[in-house]
Amino acid sequence: MEALVCRKLGDPTATKPGSPESPVEVSKTHPIPSLSSDTAVRVRVTATSLNFANYLQILGKYQEKPPLPFIPGSDYSGIVDSIGPAVTKFRVGDRVCSFAGLGSFAQFIVADQSSMFPVPERCDMVDAAALPVAFGTSHVALVHRARLTSGQVLLVLGAAGGVGLAAVQIGKVCGAIVIAVARGTEKIQLLKSMGVDHVVDLGTENVISSVKEFIKTRKLRGVDVLYDPVGGKLTKESMKVLNWGAQILVIGFASGEIPVIPANIALVKNWTVHGLYWGSYSVHQPSVLEDSIKELLSWLSRGLITIHISHTYSLSQANLAFGDLKDRKAIGKVMIALDHKTGLSSKL
Repeated sequence: MEALVCRKLGDPTATKPGSPESPVEVSKTHPIPSLSSDTAVRVRVTATSLNFANYLQILGKYQEKPPLPFIPGSDYSGIVDSIGPAVTKFRVGDRVCSFAGLGSFAQFIVADQSSMFPVPERCDMVDAAALPVAFGTSHVALVHRARLTSGQVLLVLGAAGGVGLAAVQIGKVCGAIVIAVARGTEKIQLLKSMGVDHVVDLGTENVISSVKEFIKTRKLRGVDVLYDPVGGKLTKESMKVLNWGAQILVIGFASGEIPVIPANIALVKNWTVHGLYWGSYSVHQPSVLEDSIKELLSWLSRGLITIHISHTYSLSQANLAFGDLKDRKAIGKVMIALDHKTGLSSKL
């Protein structure tokens, strides 16, 4: 099968996969994975999503460092190709989506049936592949951790990225007043088209002044929930508009700088700081992830949320795909579409 294999650590954006300088290569003859247990399911991958964590993992800067070589990848969708004898939830030919710690940048992947989700007929398969990590992160953060409610003010940093756009939409579904921060005309126009209550363009506006003016105009007290996948200076600035009793959701550090949240101010303002490492729920509270993704797939099938795909690439164009993430060119999700010339159809 075809698979993107990371042979060494480094920047996958620098050169085309397979070149001497590139840390990744596209293997055309990688072994098709066998079923690993009686309840295992093998999926022929339709599409897989790029997340910033995948990029950091190839760089060797992610908190989880797999041994080399490895196939990167996380959330994906596909068609059930083969099932173990004890599989009861799925049949060959079923449409599914899921997520994994590694391995989705390949034509086939194997996982236990317990980690699979049926994709509703009304859902596009590429959309389903883009949903688990980005929307799952934002859903668990806002619904499970912050318990966002109608009328609360939600401030989303990095609002035009994958998790940012997800947070904006989930905020609107929850009935929150959503303030979105992004940079660039195209991103700002998209956010406005999604019904965001207030959009701040980092390229032309001062975030704090703009947010304060909006809060004053709407006669609001301040921001109740800060959703922060960016970090750095923007986090520090955003604290100036947080309400008493506000909640801070630490999602990631796309700026490359880890911010300091002053404990003394958190004490005086009664802030709650939530660290949100979405992947760890699969170990500690898998039922939370299961309930979250089921609800998100339901929302997707009913049109309550939509997936914005910025670019779609092949495995051989992985350097371009990762470059979009690195250079912040993506508006929404960057996807890899797989070629299914190799096919298997059997029940083992």
